[in-house]
Amino acid sequence: MLFLSKMAPPANNVVQPQAATLTLTPALMNKLKPAKIFKNAVDPPAPPTPGGRSPPNQGIRHITGISFDDRGDQLITAAEDETFRLHLKTLFSKKYGVDLPRFTHKNTAIIHASTKEDDTIRYHSLHDNKYLQYFKGHKQKVVSLEMSPVDDGFMSASMDKTVRLWDLRAPTCRGLLNLPATPVVAYDSTGVVFAVAVNQFSRILLYDHANFDKAPFLTITLEDPSLTLISYPPRAIYITSMTFSSNGKYLLIGCSGDAHYIMDAFEGHLLAKLEGHVGLERRRIDSPSSIEPQRGCSGEEVSWTPDSNYVMSGSLDGRVCVWDVQNLQPKTEMKPSLMRLQPIAKMDGHPGPSRCLKFNPRLAMMCTAGAELAFWLPDQSMDVDELAKELLKKPPG
Repeated sequence: MLFLSKMAPPANNVVQPQAATLTLTPALMNKLKPAKIFKNAVDPPAPPTPGGRSPPNQGIRHITGISFDDRGDQLITAAEDETFRLHLKTLFSKKYGVDLPRFTHKNTAIIHASTKEDDTIRYHSLHDNKYLQYFKGHKQKVVSLEMSPVDDGFMSASMDKTVRLWDLRAPTCRGLLNLPATPVVAYDSTGVVFAVAVNQFSRILLYDHANFDKAPFLTITLEDPSLTLISYPPRAIYITSMTFSSNGKYLLIGCSGDAHYIMDAFEGHLLAKLEGHVGLERRRIDSPSSIEPQRGCSGEEVSWTPDSNYVMSGSLDGRVCVWDVQNLQPKTEMKPSLMRLQPIAKMDGHPGPSRCLKFNPRLAMMCTAGAELAFWLPDQSMDVDELAKELLKKPPG
């Protein structure tokens, strides 16, 4: 897949060249820099009233979820200040709270989870700031929410240990899975297969979407033998997100600790461990880690690039880590060991912990978010000859 670099608008009626196709390379990934930082992306907490008690969690508020629309033209964020923002247009959800915003296949509508009053999922029109539908059923907080890549279906997973399948056109769920622990969900790029991760059991279940009421066709156990080198018994893994690669071959497992994983989506083998970042299960870097892994303020911090050649992740220390995953090797009896990958780049520039990260699905840009919002672009100070070589490179294959 190629990426289109955004061109500046025409000035003084001068005809500008069309946007050039740009192939992501390790050199280019190292050149990403924050082009714009929005310091007012989250409203600060209100000061306590005289003689009153400060509300819990009174510290700095953060963005908790971000989503690009299908074309990569618009970005929406949801934050702990009970707002969601689109192109700096602020919409409030003070009554219900807002988390896990997801564009539908129309860039004028989103679905989102609630954080207050109840655990209803809400379908919201950004055009006229009205709710279009309510999806009720979950009894506890929704922790995973994903739109189908091909139609108006979507999935949700909750701390009530259920996964529900929905359609935007109907208020009642059309499918229900009961799990033994809190799940996390993901669609593959075709919408034919979906995955359900079950925390505390380290299991990943793959279902045929057309036969979701049947048993999963593949059950994967996430086992990291390298954890026994750190402690025994090894510390459990807490899965906070899953994303299939664009070609459907791999499954990226985002975790709250100091490692993410890549698995073979066909065979279920663990292929790579991504190390080098600081996990986001703690809210502050000076807070000690607990014995039991926690979800923490994380779950949106790791992302594929659209060509699936690189994985990007935020970190508690504010850096953005980049791993080159183009050379993943299938696991065989001759190569049973786990590939442990270190970042090819650790990029500074995001102010504070980078708790959310998404790479644009179409443009050569990235977004990171925490207490502030940052848009990253290739550094325009690149040498002209170097940039020309990058632009003229043909995509592999």
